[in-house]
Amino acid sequence: MELKKWHQMDVEELQHVMGVQPQQGLTEEEVEQVRKKNGRNELTEGKRISPIILFLNQFKDFMVVVLMGATLLSGLLGEYLDAITIIAIILLNGVLGFIQEFRAERSLRALKQLSAPNAKVLRGGKLDIISTSLLVPGDVILMESGDRVPADVRWIETSSCSIEESALTGESLPVTKHCHVIKEEDVPLGDQKNIGFMGTMMTRGTAKGIVVRTGMNTEMGKIADLIQNTESMETPLQHRLEQLGKILIILSLVLTIMVVAAGILHGQPPMGMLLAGVSLAVAAIPEGLPAIVTVALALGVQRMIKRKAIVRKLPSVETLGCASVICSDKTGTLTQNKMTVTSVWVGGRSLEVTGDGYAPIGQILEGKRPVDLKNDQSLRRLLQISALCNNSEIVENVTDEIRGKKKLKEETGTTSSWDLKGDPTEGALVALSSKMGMSPHSLGSVYQREQEFPFDSERKLMSVIVTHQGGRLLYTKGAPDVLLHQCSHILWGGNVIPFTGMMRKLVLTANEEMASSALRVLGTAYRELRPQEKVASESEAESQLVFVGLAGMIDPPRREVRDAIATCRRAGIKTVMITGDHGTTAEAIAHQLGILPRGGIAVSGQELSRLSDDELDAKVDQIYVYARVSPEHKLRIVKSLQRKGHVVAMTGDGVNDAPAIKAADIGIAMGITGTDVTKEASSLILSDDNFSTIVAAIEEGRNIYENIRKFIRYLLASNVGEILTMFFAMMLALPLPLLPIQILWVNLVTDGLPAMALGVDQPEKDLMEHKPRGAKENIFARRLGWKIISRGFLIGMCTLGAFWLTLRVAPDQPGQLLKAQSVAFATLVMAQLFHVFDCRSSRSVFHRNPFQNKYLVLAVLSSILLMLGVFYIEPLQPIFKTVPLGLREWALTIVAAGIPTFLMGAGSVWGGRKKRTGGNQRIVAKSTKISA
Repeated sequence: MELKKWHQMDVEELQHVMGVQPQQGLTEEEVEQVRKKNGRNELTEGKRISPIILFLNQFKDFMVVVLMGATLLSGLLGEYLDAITIIAIILLNGVLGFIQEFRAERSLRALKQLSAPNAKVLRGGKLDIISTSLLVPGDVILMESGDRVPADVRWIETSSCSIEESALTGESLPVTKHCHVIKEEDVPLGDQKNIGFMGTMMTRGTAKGIVVRTGMNTEMGKIADLIQNTESMETPLQHRLEQLGKILIILSLVLTIMVVAAGILHGQPPMGMLLAGVSLAVAAIPEGLPAIVTVALALGVQRMIKRKAIVRKLPSVETLGCASVICSDKTGTLTQNKMTVTSVWVGGRSLEVTGDGYAPIGQILEGKRPVDLKNDQSLRRLLQISALCNNSEIVENVTDEIRGKKKLKEETGTTSSWDLKGDPTEGALVALSSKMGMSPHSLGSVYQREQEFPFDSERKLMSVIVTHQGGRLLYTKGAPDVLLHQCSHILWGGNVIPFTGMMRKLVLTANEEMASSALRVLGTAYRELRPQEKVASESEAESQLVFVGLAGMIDPPRREVRDAIATCRRAGIKTVMITGDHGTTAEAIAHQLGILPRGGIAVSGQELSRLSDDELDAKVDQIYVYARVSPEHKLRIVKSLQRKGHVVAMTGDGVNDAPAIKAADIGIAMGITGTDVTKEASSLILSDDNFSTIVAAIEEGRNIYENIRKFIRYLLASNVGEILTMFFAMMLALPLPLLPIQILWVNLVTDGLPAMALGVDQPEKDLMEHKPRGAKENIFARRLGWKIISRGFLIGMCTLGAFWLTLRVAPDQPGQLLKAQSVAFATLVMAQLFHVFDCRSSRSVFHRNPFQNKYLVLAVLSSILLMLGVFYIEPLQPIFKTVPLGLREWALTIVAAGIPTFLMGAGSVWGGRKKRTGGNQRIVAKSTKISA
């Protein structure tokens, strides 16, 4: 356990604690002693499960065991085709499950790749380059721009040092680092500016530091430990199907035993009843259900790929369909992760800047009218400073093959994308000047840089000296509160005038207004130098400046996200923003996107740390924004929402998001900006990094679940009809209405293609207007159980009725029983095929166009042809104990089979009409009462 707060120590105390001299570093002997105590600088993995055990674990599921039993029964009956089919289903599910789990557990191996391969280290007074795995606490390392931090390091010397930490902290901008003491004890990771964290990237400057934590003790190591010890949640679909399997098996076995017992008591041959009972059990257990679920999910996955979402785990699509909360990272998910100047203040005027990202496409507007740059000396000077006091560049990158011209044209106004090389803040200034035709490249031909004073975290300024047409100019940009103290004049209306107290107040007011809108504000200034004037230091150069103006920038929201969040709200889904950025910025973006409603709460990571789990649970439903949070905080938020009964979707792109993504009911990673760690821990990857793609996934997920309910309704109602046909026949002491081979044939013909076609049915129109179903909702909720039992009862009674009517015509005539059994067989098949169209709607067959699902129509026609083959192909007649039916028998069959659909459909229409009429009568009565 770490006892010291490294950020609170000064350099002398740090050297004493670590036992090292910064000029010498550790000796080889000291290194070996420390390594024996702390181990190698590597992220360790938990105990690995062998691939063989992982594969065998796929067959421990209760439903799989029952399917194996069904395979044995099918083999005993000589139904080898059924047995082979069931075995294929079991193996298919096992292979798919193995692949998913094997890929998911690679997240730690991807995490390791974020560590730098080599590090520059001082050992015994000599500079050496070694593998990062050999670093130990106390090593003195040197870093420069482009290096990846190899361990957790306390900086002791820095020069213009900035580190990009978004993968760890969620901070959208590089963090300026220093080597000074931070006195506060509880400081969020994003504010520990004298510490460098393993896996982050230095974007600017140089630094020297002492390694204070290695391996699993680093912040990256803590995340690795969280991933190892975070259990993946069982999806609602998996849970429901497991429950369903157990219920079906118990009910089927009980009813089958009752049928067999009743038949034997009424004088049926015991062996015949036993075979009939076994056939009924095999038919009653929907062994095709896992396969149909798998196929439905797989087809949904293919549709999702077309909608820019890549599914790594099949059940995750359905899980997203019942999500009640989406926890979204801000940077790169809700926003573009591209700093953009949106506002400029010069000479007392506030100007609006259009265009997004780094594309040099846009305008500067004053009162919705483009400014005239030729006659605006103040703005022209601000743009010159933005372009020339800058070390970044934006590069055109044609991406027609990757993203397509049409979409890119809509987003940026061009068929190219623009990539940044350098600091995001400076990139925003380059884009600003380039929009007005003043890019660094075009100005570079007439302005030559003579000298640079780099940005420093203490000065908070950067300056350059340029020559132009024989003259010399000093251009400066930096923090407005610092820059104002160095200015003696201001450029106002094209004239240089004294910087009076009133003028300063105007500038400060403009700065505060921009900052309150969550803009990051930079000030610009300049000074004309004498031809022979020598500038020896920053303090000498950055004095007596002429203040020019302010530029306000922000990482802007994605254009389509606001509509996507509104759609989520209509669908009853809460959107929560979780970010490492500052609270002011987070709240401003949340208000712009419509995430933070009136009365909604925003909390910081520090406030969250002070809340107990019970206190967090009490407030979590009112909190919409979390700012300055750590990886542990994100995990706590997900767990709290889950304890409140929510199905949680967690999006993110950084390493810091991985533990929460793995713990969530469904983890969603960004495909473009996401790290390998996040992708491997996720269930769903957005290939376009677009939040609105989640809405498409929600719709797809809801439709898939409804389709699963459709074919469960169809399969179970059909199976109930088969069981009740046999049960009531035995109770009434009638002959067997269906023979074992016929039961199995019905099961094969009706449970296959029609059920599969229901799995690709189109969604109903109001699918996204309903609240998400509860995480604990039973698969038979919303009257599904009643629909199954009532329809199964009607199918059974109508089948038995057709059998009895045919039999009573000439009960003693030879062959009449065979004809009656053939009629029962045909009636049962046709009743089930009629019923499959009812299952497309939650109301009745009359509410949807029966021909809309072409696959279903073809599947039903195929099943009818297969059934007719059994009756009219002579070699099959003795096998299935059937006889050809005449027009009279077919008329009876069609009428009997159609009665359940007619009764249920008419009842639904009558009930809906009565409900509407009743409502109208109440309205009329109320109106009459008011009139009276």
